[in-house]
Amino acid sequence: MPADIHTLIPKGHSKPVGAYSPGTAFPVKPGAKLVFVTGQVATDAEGNVLCPNDPAGQTRVVFERIEAVLAEAGGDLSSLVSITIFLTDLAHFKAVSGTRNEILGEIAPSSTLVQVAGLVETGCLVEINAVGAI
Repeated sequence: MPADIHTLIPKGHSKPVGAYSPGTAFPVKPGAKLVFVTGQVATDAEGNVLCPNDPAGQTRVVFERIEAVLAEAGGDLSSLVSITIFLTDLAHFKAVSGTRNEILGEIAPSSTLVQVAGLVETGCLVEINAVGAI
């Protein structure tokens, strides 16, 4: 990895199970960088699924994890420019969307939502990846 790209691993995050990090920061000009946040799921530092069967609760945890990665790079949720939400069941759309809107308020990143057959972490209902500009 080039020296100017930084790996972001917030304290308390579960360890990646493969060759990736929770996020990377890439400078785009002096004092500004793009932060790419790996898809986050609702797990604790040991990898246990949090808020089982609760898509709104899992969405809250996921946004806390995204915010932790952005904070590691000096930003916060207001730094978001794009998110992609993956749901295992579109029946969870209302709960996830409502929670997303409550958390983000006036923050309006570009957003994509897709239904997937499943997520890598069994029991997780939602995964969100993000890009921030800091």
